[in-house]
Amino acid sequence: MTEENLETQEMKAQLEETREHAEHVHGSGGDKARWTLHLSLSTAIIAVFAAIASLQSGAAESEALLAKNESILAQAKASDQWAYYQAKNIKMSLYEIQLETVTNEETRTKFRAQRDKYEGERKNVEQEARALEKDSEDKGKAAEEHFHRHHRFALAVTIFQVSIALAAIAALTRRRPMWVASMAIGVVGLVFFLKGFHLLGG
Repeated sequence: MTEENLETQEMKAQLEETREHAEHVHGSGGDKARWTLHLSLSTAIIAVFAAIASLQSGAAESEALLAKNESILAQAKASDQWAYYQAKNIKMSLYEIQLETVTNEETRTKFRAQRDKYEGERKNVEQEARALEKDSEDKGKAAEEHFHRHHRFALAVTIFQVSIALAAIAALTRRRPMWVASMAIGVVGLVFFLKGFHLLGG
């Protein structure tokens, strides 16, 4: 199981436990009942963010791998084009050498035509090779960016899970400071969550 996959059943159990505590406390004191209700709602909201972050992390990882594969494929095609370019260059050079030694004008005309043909083909092949290299570079940068997004979302998932665990402990022990700590950690997770969507800098 990858780091960003949520233990959904455990999360549901934690939320159910928190809800039961809220119902239990509701009859014994209005203030405690309100606090436990807030704890339940805030934990549920964090769980929703954790689920979204988990999905986005997986999607970003898939996009990164796809872009990386496309980058490698484009680079391989560019290498083939450069090899083809060298072959055209060699043929063109051979005709240039022969032009210097041949005196027959008809033969020179034929060699010149062949040289010009290979020179034109060589330029086209060079342009295609450079375009493929640029495409490979662009896909490589895109892959890096997708991996960065994947890591931000994966980190957000981990932080949200810690926040949910602390909220569950707060519900069991009925300690408000623990709930406040869980909410503070949830806010940190939210920062990485927003960074994953490029809504925050960094």
